[in-house]
Amino acid sequence: QVQLVESGGGLVQAGGSLRLSCAASGRALSNYAMGWFRQAPGKEREFVATISWNGMSTYYAYSVKGRFTISRDNAKNMLYLQMNNLKPEDTAVYYCAGSAGLVVTDLEKDYDYWGQGTQVMVSS
Repeated sequence: QVQLVESGGGLVQAGGSLRLSCAASGRALSNYAMGWFRQAPGKEREFVATISWNGMSTYYAYSVKGRFTISRDNAKNMLYLQMNNLKPEDTAVYYCAGSAGLVVTDLEKDYDYWGQGTQVMVSS
């Protein structure tokens, strides 16, 4: 199985940018489609973005489309989420997740492995 560790979270002003990273170990990242989810205080965890095992397909939640970019480097076993033009409503704990299904999916139930999360706070 694969272990996932997120990093790159922090405090940023509205309009700023952050780049989240997710490091995989244990198994090659290329064995999984990957996704980013987030959970704001008092809310359910929600889908943010997903990328296929080879990076050829991506899909975004409407709320982040055009502002966030998901990417991966299978040679480095790394997943990324570039977040631009951040808004206070983007404040949440961000999780990376791996799906053995290989294709893009926005459903939590399709993901088999999860990281511990990294906190993102956007001030107004």
